[in-house]
Amino acid sequence: MQDLFWDTMKTKIGDLWLCVDNRERVHAIGFGRRERFADRIRYLPAHGCCDFLKKQLNEYFSKQRTHFDLKYIFDGTRFQKQVWLALQTIPYGQLISYSDLAKKINNPYSYRAVGSAVGANPVAIAVPCHRVIMNSGRIGGYSGGVDKKKFLLNLEGSLSNVKC
Repeated sequence: MQDLFWDTMKTKIGDLWLCVDNRERVHAIGFGRRERFADRIRYLPAHGCCDFLKKQLNEYFSKQRTHFDLKYIFDGTRFQKQVWLALQTIPYGQLISYSDLAKKINNPYSYRAVGSAVGANPVAIAVPCHRVIMNSGRIGGYSGGVDKKKFLLNLEGSLSNVKC
């Protein structure tokens, strides 16, 4: 069993929970979902294990970064991993519908399953699930809450393109 390390980070949208391994691979960025890793994590904030991740997140929140340069370890099904990889191809400030994301992974009728996979994304913000909206142009849901999704879309300059 691999050791995972976690820390928290204060941001403009509240506290984020960060989980990494000793090879600087990101396992999670979330709004309090650390229970799934509880049996494998150590809390070592003095270790600086999350500093590389905090730096990139701070740059993102101050509009100095539009793309994350991180390595991820995804713990999910093959389908979920396929969706999470596709999320990484959505450019900064751009939006995509669940239906279009399903087409992007060559599974055009799986938009509901895509929606579930997007909702289960363990790496919020860096793997930009907030850039996925409903086919109607409405904002849809977000694991951290719709207000956080609106904040992120506004930060990236795309909030005006959705129906709130």
